[in-house]
Amino acid sequence: MGGRLPARFLVSKRVPVSAKLSASDEDLWGAHEQGLKEFRKLLDDVDSGRVKLEDVKKPEVSLLDLKVELARRILKSCHFCERRCEVDRTAGKRGVCGVGERSRVASEFMHYGEESVLVLSYTIFFTGCTFHCQFCQNWDISQFPKSGVEVSPQTLARLIEGAKRDGARNVNFVGGNPDPNLHTILETLNECKVSLSSVWNSNMYYSLEAAKLLFGVVDIYLTDFKWYQNSCALRYSKVPKYLEIVARNHRLAFADSELIIRHLVMPGHVECCTRPILKWIADNLGPMVRTNIMDQYTPHYLADKYPEINRRITSEEYERALEIARDMGLRNLEP
Repeated sequence: MGGRLPARFLVSKRVPVSAKLSASDEDLWGAHEQGLKEFRKLLDDVDSGRVKLEDVKKPEVSLLDLKVELARRILKSCHFCERRCEVDRTAGKRGVCGVGERSRVASEFMHYGEESVLVLSYTIFFTGCTFHCQFCQNWDISQFPKSGVEVSPQTLARLIEGAKRDGARNVNFVGGNPDPNLHTILETLNECKVSLSSVWNSNMYYSLEAAKLLFGVVDIYLTDFKWYQNSCALRYSKVPKYLEIVARNHRLAFADSELIIRHLVMPGHVECCTRPILKWIADNLGPMVRTNIMDQYTPHYLADKYPEINRRITSEEYERALEIARDMGLRNLEP
């Protein structure tokens, strides 16, 4: 974000792939795997100063071109998230997220309220979400995917370029949730002509295929790790198999790039969810992962149907969460 190194998506634009974009899915995924190996080599050379990215020739077909093509193919039998609805969104069908082929944006602006290391963050709020959190503070856009305005990748790229000129340190893809809009985001980055760090602000329920497409374009994963008990996730967010999917994607994100984890402390869930989540982070990702333990839960949307979460958390619950984090050895907490 300091501008000393190019954003990762620009590096992906300089990585050549040998496969034709008309090739089979199997061949394209094979080329993608090889392209990621080449990406990591080039990224290391650029980061170490051995190579200047502007001196690298632009290939006829780049790794980012390939990612765009693979995302478009997934759209025809959608499995960007692990619900795997497999509907053909190019034919007007919609899955659980309710997002169509054309992405819709509810708002975009310079965000001053994100984690301190991210500000100024140019934030794009997409409509639709793969979850149905019964307490969602952004329910008006997450649960109503037909709200907002259809926006093309070309328009989004120009908006990002303008934000860069206005002093943005990153572009922050959120919602709702960005996962159903992966095809649009990849195409947007392919159209973008400026270097601006990309932030993937997600509920982390995306598929393994989506995770692979994110490798090489995301500079910072800004994650949501809310539940540890699958029963809690199913009751309050209406999502199955939460822990195994979200834990897997945190491991993948940690291995790929920078990581900031958000944990929203829920009323009555300090022992069943907060404690084991913070232990999982310490045991699996280490004590220096930046972790933001959030106290701003406010019951919204349908929370009044669940008396046990229809309240703010107490100061004692929040202090207990911070004490647990310290006990687990987490040393990089968001101030």
